[in-house]
Amino acid sequence: MNFSYNGDKTKVAFAGQADINASYKDLSMVCESIRYKSIPYALKVLNGVIKDNTPIKYSRYNKGMGARHELGGKKGRYPVKCAKIVKDILSSAVSNAINKGFDETKLVVIHASSNKNQIIMRTPPKGNISWGRGMYGYSATRRSDLEFSKVELGVANPEDIELSPKAKDLIKLFSKQAKRLVPEESKFPTKKKKDNKAKESVKKENETKEEAITKEKEAEKPKEAEFNKEIDNLKHSQNIKDNVKPIKNVNLGNDRY
Repeated sequence: MNFSYNGDKTKVAFAGQADINASYKDLSMVCESIRYKSIPYALKVLNGVIKDNTPIKYSRYNKGMGARHELGGKKGRYPVKCAKIVKDILSSAVSNAINKGFDETKLVVIHASSNKNQIIMRTPPKGNISWGRGMYGYSATRRSDLEFSKVELGVANPEDIELSPKAKDLIKLFSKQAKRLVPEESKFPTKKKKDNKAKESVKKENETKEEAITKEKEAEKPKEAEFNKEIDNLKHSQNIKDNVKPIKNVNLGNDRY
């Protein structure tokens, strides 16, 4: 993927995605909201949008849009779908930077942009010839076309790159704001794991169950031994009865008379 960054690309770690089925206008506003910000601050912005807590300011494409009191009366919106897409791309950009050997604590979003990738015209269904379009079928019911967008993100250390004075001032401002963040908001989501307390409680429950089972088994052992003794005695008595042979009538020779 060719990235539209005009600076030294060797000192920047890029990540992007094309053919995204989402509004390029919303994506461009999301990219604008994280540009020149550190990774923790960018994650806070994206997580706030995903949780519907903080809106994103729309400096463009805001015709007929409502104002938000969170933004001081400025126009904004909650583009949750686009925020999730940009967050995934940002995580891949950070991983690329780590693979290149960049310092993770000093990374800043240097490049963030979104544009239209391709436009697909809606064609009518196959049938009669559509007048004036040279295609099969009646004219399409929807007049809008399908627009696919692309996103480009670049992460780097601002000390290694030549930036404009305005960009440097914005980076300093956002770095000060990033120090006030909660540490949980500045991390990428990991695999869900149970808490240590929950694990300990589960272990204790399992141990108590095992102890109860062992006690029941130990209590049943003498009963089983007595029962086995009774069965052995019965078997022994039956064997004795089987081995005893009946006494035959002995002829003493008195049957002559």
